[in-house]
Amino acid sequence: MPPGAVRALCLGAALAVLAALPWWMANPYYVNIASQILFWAVFALALNVLVGYAGLTSLGHAGLFGMAGYTAGLMLAAGAGHAAAIVAALLATLATTAIFALLALRATGIGFLMITLALGQILWGIAYRWASLTNGDNGVKLADRPAPLGLHLSSPDAFYLATFAVFLLCLASMRLFVRSPFGASVRGTRDQPRRMRTLGYNVWLVRFLAFLFSGFWTGVAGLLFVYYNQFISPQVVALQTSAEVLLMVISGGVGTLFGPVAGAAIVVVMKNVASAYVERWNMVLGIIFVLIIVFMPEGLVPGAARLVRRGYRGLRAGSGPAAAEAAASPGTAGR
Repeated sequence: MPPGAVRALCLGAALAVLAALPWWMANPYYVNIASQILFWAVFALALNVLVGYAGLTSLGHAGLFGMAGYTAGLMLAAGAGHAAAIVAALLATLATTAIFALLALRATGIGFLMITLALGQILWGIAYRWASLTNGDNGVKLADRPAPLGLHLSSPDAFYLATFAVFLLCLASMRLFVRSPFGASVRGTRDQPRRMRTLGYNVWLVRFLAFLFSGFWTGVAGLLFVYYNQFISPQVVALQTSAEVLLMVISGGVGTLFGPVAGAAIVVVMKNVASAYVERWNMVLGIIFVLIIVFMPEGLVPGAARLVRRGYRGLRAGSGPAAAEAAASPGTAGR
């Protein structure tokens, strides 16, 4: 079977298992954990657009993530409907992303990282200190969840299915982005920005549009987060959130489709499952990251694929001499 067919078959089987998770996972707690993995994976995929494909490392995406959550929460608290709150949250996130891009794209490398870090901290300061708007540490609470197409998202199973549908849309859009000419131009600005300018591309505009694409899916992830928790506080906008999502991208595999998903699964499981059994789970998580960087510097998913290919080549090389000896044995052709 061709390798492409094997990958497609494995992907289809994995998606089928995930789609049926509420039916074979009896414990609602683990269904909720799966929902968390999916919306954090959406966030990690959004950040990967900049880190992996544009070569721009951001430490301010938690601000965009929180902007969507706060906008939706405040709109709902003011009496707006869920549809209006969702649209307003995405528009506010895109507007904030545009401001981030206008300021941060004046630099690259460490300069870009420091500007995004500063912008994210500004939004954290607003969420923390502007208590008359954001309620400060008390946060913003949501009374209920929406009911799209008559499916109320109050139960863990329903919310998981809705989150899984959004995750599939995100994954499909990322795949389309990677395979599109625009995705190729984004990678070109990462690898050869001078050559791209020579070829007539507007490098700044390409990066700006990639930033907007990343910001849109960050806003979607923020909406899923705030509807899941029905609460948002300044802690969500803090630097720790940006750092955790960046670790998801790096540990899973920068510039890959499924690397950020694997990284999100590791972090969420360690924070919510392993922490119940291991008191110093942060240390264990740090050890896991160190092992990944040492033995799989390209990331967990590309590293695992490399090991599988190496093992497959070893099996073929081992079976080669035996097959040749069997073919050369006398009398087999005439029997």
